[in-house]
Amino acid sequence: MADITEKDVTRGGQFLVKETKCDDIFTPEDFSDEQKMMRDSVKEFVDKEIWPNKDRFEKKDYTFTEECMKKAGEMGFLSVAVPEAYGGMGMGFVDTVLVCDYISGATGSFSTAFGAHTGIGTMPITLYGTEEQKQKYVPKLASGEWFGAYCLTEPGAGSDANSGKTKAVLSEDGKYYAITGQKMWISNAGFCSVFIVFARIGDDKNITGFIVENDPSNGISMNEEEHKLGIRASSTRQVFFNETKVPVENMLSERGNGFKIAMNALNVGRIKLAAACLDAQRRVTTGAIHYANERIQFNTPIANFGAIRYKLAEMATSCYAGESAAYRAAKDIENRIKSREAAGASHQEAELKGVEEYAIECSILKVAVSEDIQNCADEGIQILGGMGFSEDTPMESAWRDARISRIYEGTNEINRMLSVGMLIKKAMKGHVDLLGPAMKVQEELMGIPDFNTPDYSELFSEEKEMVSKLKKAFLMVAGGAVQKYGPDLDAHQQLLMAAADMLIEIYMAESTILRTEKNAKISGESAMPEQIAMAKLYLYKSVDIVTQKGKESIISFAEGDEQRMMLMGLRRFTKYNNMPNIVGLREQIASKLVAENHYCF
Repeated sequence: MADITEKDVTRGGQFLVKETKCDDIFTPEDFSDEQKMMRDSVKEFVDKEIWPNKDRFEKKDYTFTEECMKKAGEMGFLSVAVPEAYGGMGMGFVDTVLVCDYISGATGSFSTAFGAHTGIGTMPITLYGTEEQKQKYVPKLASGEWFGAYCLTEPGAGSDANSGKTKAVLSEDGKYYAITGQKMWISNAGFCSVFIVFARIGDDKNITGFIVENDPSNGISMNEEEHKLGIRASSTRQVFFNETKVPVENMLSERGNGFKIAMNALNVGRIKLAAACLDAQRRVTTGAIHYANERIQFNTPIANFGAIRYKLAEMATSCYAGESAAYRAAKDIENRIKSREAAGASHQEAELKGVEEYAIECSILKVAVSEDIQNCADEGIQILGGMGFSEDTPMESAWRDARISRIYEGTNEINRMLSVGMLIKKAMKGHVDLLGPAMKVQEELMGIPDFNTPDYSELFSEEKEMVSKLKKAFLMVAGGAVQKYGPDLDAHQQLLMAAADMLIEIYMAESTILRTEKNAKISGESAMPEQIAMAKLYLYKSVDIVTQKGKESIISFAEGDEQRMMLMGLRRFTKYNNMPNIVGLREQIASKLVAENHYCF
């Protein structure tokens, strides 16, 4: 695919204003034979090493987590994203997401250790390190000989990451920095060999990154392991640096570049975190189906009851949507990376810019999928009833493990505001034309609506028109808010959050429809009635959310005629010509799940 050029690749955020054809997106059904082999290899590892030992993770067996990480290193799973020059497999971005997806479903403890090491523990050196730094550290990290950790958060610096107080003072001879400060919530701290540490030099506006080897004799000490709601066998400690000497050649990138490193590392972390929630959803859904088929009440399996079938259908639908959107974005990022490499950029620069381009989509996915796994696990507990609340079944641990997903890699509140904020910034830079389409929406509102009934005989013709109208609803609401508040919009967080929910639903619903349309073209509609039902069900729920959040926004910032006009527009943009039979769709999906006795999509 080296012939991809940048002009052929859709830019991040453009999904909102540019029609995407189903043939132009990547779906899980497009995995190559090599990707399927990798997926099956990862699943075999998890089913053999991780899943049978869930109780050891729940009993806080930190040593076992480290052992499993070493085995993952031996299998090559820690090196997927690492270039071959540094002992890695040098595989594409989709492969990275795929491995993260399937290795993360059994327990959040291992998932967190894996994600922290391969992502924020290794990646900053791979993408920002000098050649000497990469040669020295990356091969050991790729093989699992060493493990990495990432020291950004401090007691007074969480979401405001650049406000950290940790200091780095240059020695008189100019040979090393002395780092002093406190870091908290450091994943892998208990067994890591090297830290990525962020500290401030002097009165610099921005923090600076350093590679710091874990040597207790060099002023490094730790608190005991944190006692956490979930991810219990993930090593999480406070780390203290007291005049820790770090050679000047261990500065990562350049002075004051730490905040940029931190933010770009989090962008990659966000899409990988979304992927890490997917197999958990598959496993939770499958466990709930098994129980529903086996549990007899009132002389029949509870899987036959509508209340249970409702839950199973919704659980599977959210998982299917998450897969659709995550792999769509992963391939877009991969294409962007390849196009930049083809244009002469280094792998480092291409990957950094490729992921940065799709930061909006990464934030969308982080929010949507982390909330879906929480809801999925909650419904899993409900289906199992009292057994779901018991430690004897894996449901309660899945629920506890899922909870952290909405907090780390930037809280979901931060990511909601980031997604809209980044979109507006892109528009101001001219990277995404929001103004033109927003003006057209305003003109449409002033015009006479078209009362002709379109021809909806083609699959998803009405659904795709609905997605197009939802985009108009977003442009109308966001455009109105920008017009009213201008640069002060940042101060109106509740409006940003509502706009973000609209944006999230548009991307997730469109991705689900496009995936299904693409595969129906290949396999035929008759081969995938349940997937078609899931795409329609997801869209219906998205329309409801856009309606609710749009109305909430309009009545909060607009008044009088403007308010009436916008509410009328919202009704127009969220109106079906033919309402779907929602109960029928859920029944169709649940019937397939119950018959197959597992998540089968």
